[in-house]
Order: sequence, then structure tokens, then C-alpha cells
Amino acid sequence: MTQDGEGLRRGREESEEERADRQWNDLLQEVRVTLTGVQILFGFLLAVVFQPRFAALPLTDRVIYLITVFLGAGATAALIGPVALHRMLAGHRVKPQTVRWAARLTVIGLVLLLGMMTSALLLILRVVLHDALAGWLVVPVVLVFVLCWFVLPLWARTRGGSEAS
Repeated sequence: MTQDGEGLRRGREESEEERADRQWNDLLQEVRVTLTGVQILFGFLLAVVFQPRFAALPLTDRVIYLITVFLGAGATAALIGPVALHRMLAGHRVKPQTVRWAARLTVIGLVLLLGMMTSALLLILRVVLHDALAGWLVVPVVLVFVLCWFVLPLWARTRGGSEAS
């Protein structure tokens, strides 16, 4: 921290472009981790429909499966979106705006991934347990995801101040 004429100043000494470059690199690392998991789960889901046992699933489980696939497609689109956005806008001197839009797409991708994980878990537990207990077992798992992915970061943001990083 440095002292300026008005008190303590927080953050780094960097231009808007330098900050955008740093934030872009951070965002890319986050998307790489997230996208790998989405791609693995989505690929698995796409293969499930071709298994012989799939035809015997009740209508409810097929609907859950379809919802899961659509959520996976949406999560994939949102998490690959920052790359396409960057590629289409590279060289147009709008990196700070690109980073903001890419960050929004990433959050949308996380929300869709949460839905995908929830519905995939529900489907798996319904197939394994064959009863209503599956829905109740999904709830605490989803709460853990929400806590780790959304509540904790928002809490940390409010505790640490509202300055942009």
C-alpha cells in the first residue's frame, strides 16, 4: 500500500490496459479449469444416450437427462464464449470491455454448470436409488456448490471492500 495525499491507497499501480491484461490472464486460467470439467461431463452425457439401458429409463429420467444436456451445452457455450469474444475483438482496443464481458460469460457458465451438475447428480441418484431419496441427497451437495462458488466469494468481496481487482 502506498500513501497518497488522501490516505492509504489500495491496489496496484497499473494502467487500465495493464489491469485488463492481468485480469484477462487470470480469467483464462479460471476458464481452463472450469471448461475441462464441463467438457468431460458433457462428453460423458452425450455418450450415455447410446447405451442400451438408456431406452429403459422412465420419462422423468429422460427429461432430466435432456435438461442436463441443454445445461451442459449452455455452460460450454458460455465458458468458450470469452475466447471467441477475445478473438473477435483482438486489436480493436477494447480489452477492458472484453474482460468485463468475458467475466460475465464466465459467471453465466458457472451458473449453468451448477445446474448441469445438479441435474446430472439427480439423474444418477435416481437411477441408483430408484426412490425419492435422490432429490433430498442432491440438496446438500448443491448447497456446498453454491456456498463455494457464490456465497464465499461474495462474502469475501464484501469483507475486503468493493474495490475492483
